[in-house]
Amino acid sequence: MRVFRSNQVNVDEENPYWMSFSDILSGLLILFVLASVVLMVELMEAKEELENKQQAFTQELEMLHMAEGVRKTILHEAADLLRKRGIQVTVSENETVLSIPNDILGFDSAAFNISAQFEGTALEIGEVLAEVINKDNREQFLDTIFIEGHTDSKNFYGMMGKGNWGLSTFRAISLWELWVKLLPSQHDLASITNKEGNPLFSVSGYAATRRMVVEELTESDFRSNRRIDIRFTIRRPTSAEYETVRSRLEMP
Repeated sequence: MRVFRSNQVNVDEENPYWMSFSDILSGLLILFVLASVVLMVELMEAKEELENKQQAFTQELEMLHMAEGVRKTILHEAADLLRKRGIQVTVSENETVLSIPNDILGFDSAAFNISAQFEGTALEIGEVLAEVINKDNREQFLDTIFIEGHTDSKNFYGMMGKGNWGLSTFRAISLWELWVKLLPSQHDLASITNKEGNPLFSVSGYAATRRMVVEELTESDFRSNRRIDIRFTIRRPTSAEYETVRSRLEMP
């Protein structure tokens, strides 16, 4: 019996490159799967990083809002306590300044000293400020409290030629020195520091550049401009802190 052999030949034997091509496709598929996994991991990490940055920014913003709230509370508490004592002061519209009118401190034209008859009222103001600032560590939210002196527009040539600039500054200094000298230790304003450990209080003078009554027609108008303002500034992020927040919000 004659045996016939089949003429069919295995494809791999007929095309020796087919197996290599299949291996390449399998390798590419594996690479694609791995690349997809890596991409998904990177996207998840980027999302988590962005969420962390947004959370840090939100915390910074909340701290700023909290500081503004503390300042507002200090001002209104101080004003309310002083009014209960019969001392009429005003809080500015933007809730940053406690204004002490001249009727309370009694500055005469071209004068900067606080006379004896007004010292008691001035000391009460200092006592109330110490009470409301020291409550609940509020001073940690403040940067500086400026005692600001002001004058009317009458020309003044004293103060060794410094004029109204010197006069307004010395009015602020007079009030501060009175507080430092006569306030009891429990109301010591000079010992209060901000978060950086710097003295919280400072003094400044504006001459007649920030008049409450711009067009002074009566003696009452002139008196209104001879006053002391207590300006509260809150602790804000430094330029470096702003830069840190900005960089946090930038994707790499």
